[in-house]
Amino acid sequence: MAEQGTGMQHWYGIDVGGTKIELVAYDQALVECHRERVNTPAHDYDAFLDAISALVRGADAVLGTNGQPIGIGLPGVRDRSSGRQLSANVPSLTGRLVGEDLQARLQRPLAFGNDLQCFALSEAHGGAGAGYPSMFGAILGTGAGGGFCVGGQLVAGANGIAGEWGHWSIPATLLQRHQLPVLPCACGLRGCLERYVSGNGLALIHEGRGGDALDAGAVVALAHAGDAIAGQALAIHRDLLGYSLANLILAIDPHVIVLGGGLSKLEQLYRDLPAAIAPYLFQGVRVPPILPPAFGDAGGARGAALLARQLPLPH
Repeated sequence: MAEQGTGMQHWYGIDVGGTKIELVAYDQALVECHRERVNTPAHDYDAFLDAISALVRGADAVLGTNGQPIGIGLPGVRDRSSGRQLSANVPSLTGRLVGEDLQARLQRPLAFGNDLQCFALSEAHGGAGAGYPSMFGAILGTGAGGGFCVGGQLVAGANGIAGEWGHWSIPATLLQRHQLPVLPCACGLRGCLERYVSGNGLALIHEGRGGDALDAGAVVALAHAGDAIAGQALAIHRDLLGYSLANLILAIDPHVIVLGGGLSKLEQLYRDLPAAIAPYLFQGVRVPPILPPAFGDAGGARGAALLARQLPLPH
């Protein structure tokens, strides 16, 4: 790989999630050149800043570059008046001037976006959502959220929160049907969709039925092995997710929905979700294609790199 100054330009994309931080470097053709992942210091802000700085230094050393533009997908939202971050999944960021602090440490061009919106932007450009007039990227991981793109352009909204469907409320009728409690959410609201339809939500539903699986993957494995409680938890989760995506369709009517996050790896979702969504739509409304992501776990970092590519090149 050529070093900076020999004509080769790289863009770094950093995807910050509830459990991991990943840096991926891309060349001018958006071909991956370097990747490194570390655990997210979710409750230690200084350790979070250190982790980002170490990832960047590591990429610089591997690629022989310096001062590369960086796009960073942060979880949660940033108050546009104060610049402070609100993050339910990475509490150490809440109330912090993350952008200013990272700029002071890294001393290079930075572009910031919502991590979920970065995923959608990536899938709209050369991914599963490419070629559709509009697409919604729905992430089902530690939490639940997403991003909306029209004509390949991200629609962020007045507050930068377009796509935060995970913080719509589950209706009382569904909670009663499945005998589920009204759960508090780290965002400050109660009964948010992400508390039920995320990977963590699936594990909580299983626990509420008397199961003891530690995470969503364990619930799925138990269900595949014939465990009745796990099978029931999956059925409840599928119904809640069907309701949630139906309301998304009624609100913005995307031409395609691309799933992301850990639950996007469950093949049965693509087979079963259309039938779970349809009962919550009125007659004549079609369920759009529901597709797996083209870039998998790399989608957020790739979308962040697309943000970085829009920045002026360093001199």
